[in-house]
Amino acid sequence: MRILKGNPVSRGIALGKVYIYKAFKADVHESYFEAGKEDEFYKKYQDAVKTAEKELDSIITSMTGESPEKAKIFTAHVEILMDEEVEEGVKEMIYESRTMPDYAVDEIYTHFANLLEKAKDPLIAARAADLRDVRNRVLRILKGEKESNLSSLRENVIIVAHDLLPSDTATMDRNRVMGIITEVGGATSHTAIIARSYKIPALLGVADATAIMSNGDNVIMDALTGKVLLDPERETIKEYQEKLVEYIKEERETSQYLDKIPLVASGERFSVGLNVGNTDPDESYKYVDFVGLLRTEFVYMGSEHLPTEQEQFEAYRRVLANAMGNPVTLRTLDIGGDKTLRYMVMPKEDNPFLGNRALRFCLVHIDMFKTQLRAALRASAFGPLQIMFPMVGTMDDIRAAKAVVEQVKQDLRTEGIAFDEKIHVGIMIEIPSIGMIADMAAKEVDFASVGTNDLTQYLHAVDRMNPAIADYYQSMSPSMFRMLGRIFAEFNKAGKSISVCGELAGDHLGALVMFGLGLRKFSMNAANIGRVKRTLSLFTLEEAVNIAKNVQNLSSEAEVIAYVKAEVEKRS
Repeated sequence: MRILKGNPVSRGIALGKVYIYKAFKADVHESYFEAGKEDEFYKKYQDAVKTAEKELDSIITSMTGESPEKAKIFTAHVEILMDEEVEEGVKEMIYESRTMPDYAVDEIYTHFANLLEKAKDPLIAARAADLRDVRNRVLRILKGEKESNLSSLRENVIIVAHDLLPSDTATMDRNRVMGIITEVGGATSHTAIIARSYKIPALLGVADATAIMSNGDNVIMDALTGKVLLDPERETIKEYQEKLVEYIKEERETSQYLDKIPLVASGERFSVGLNVGNTDPDESYKYVDFVGLLRTEFVYMGSEHLPTEQEQFEAYRRVLANAMGNPVTLRTLDIGGDKTLRYMVMPKEDNPFLGNRALRFCLVHIDMFKTQLRAALRASAFGPLQIMFPMVGTMDDIRAAKAVVEQVKQDLRTEGIAFDEKIHVGIMIEIPSIGMIADMAAKEVDFASVGTNDLTQYLHAVDRMNPAIADYYQSMSPSMFRMLGRIFAEFNKAGKSISVCGELAGDHLGALVMFGLGLRKFSMNAANIGRVKRTLSLFTLEEAVNIAKNVQNLSSEAEVIAYVKAEVEKRS
């Protein structure tokens, strides 16, 4: 038995078989064959097309029941695969230029994809991504490589990958994924956040995982202590089966707090919100007071094209229906950093987390921004919706974004389209510069929510995706709590709503300290609701205030965690 170490970012224990996921990357070179082999190589191409069609038909069949919208994506891929112009183009290159099939496929598909990308209609331009997907499928088959796909898994598996892109997790068959192991990533990476929201155990930063493990290997994944046990012995399997039973029992005990009114021991009320990244109905909605974060990226990343206004409107309206009358905070598109769109070419940046992302990106792509705002405003006529801008760094950012909202409102008025005229507009506080002028920001917006993931990253000048410097990413440092205390105080003084929707809100230790600092609204992934409610119920307001004061006078994150954990254990 071999033991590997990693960073446990989503709690749990999983026992199962490894599925190595490696996204195919086409490596095609200009190449030709000698005369007389035209029929042979054309047949090789035709065979690859037939195999691709079978793969796509299999995916469509498996998805039609549970995910009919995703099935439509692959139905479109079949149509592309059978397109007469594509077929004629490849055939002509093979017979007239004696081009090797892989080079012919790459050239023809790329030619048509480039043509589509130049189209003024964004829906047509987005079809270029479909062409490239089909091209890669045919090239993979021509290269003799098997399909590796997370959208149509055949059995329950533990995924092992170098990394998972947001597009991978957006289409992942989460009912089949028992656990996730990656070689890179930290507690606030996209993979970690998705794993927690889906309640899937995850270990990130497991060095050389894809080289050490193989498909079908039996492993135990301990995402409580950060260990992967490769080829465990019978006794170890039995031990972990018992641990899993104990873990499930503990989770059930914590879950008893799910439907309790969130109160501290002295009777003060606090609010618990839900972070949402899909339109699926979920029982967790009935345990919360509001939706503190609707991540709209799922509409974009789960699609093969730039989503239309109507598609977005329908998605947002479904979330409002799920929320059962509770307020929903819609965060406008937060793309960039570790999140990209497969159908949109984004410029390569040396420091993407410091680059043209989120609100900055939207203010550059103003038509895309207006389309989303139109959809959001239209949805506001169907329930209590508010709009929040991410990656705000200056007062100019706030004013520019609000100006676009006003333009879109006026367009809707002119067209006679209903929306909430009193809709609240707010910001994410995740850049220290805006946190330092929280008093000014509070006068300009209706509300704010702190994104502690990025705020920690920028406050400590640490790349949260780099496992080599994970120790510098300290969301519970004294400096972090001093910054948060300042933000909470200014918004409370202004009488404006302030919440936290970053991962720290779902950390029961961090939530306790922030309650002592004056925070009363916590939005988190469903997996953390019971634990946060339970922990805060153990303390009076006065005790929480004293803990928060003491924390700010400690000198390191390690001291903070040890101190708060000891205080919680005294009462547990």
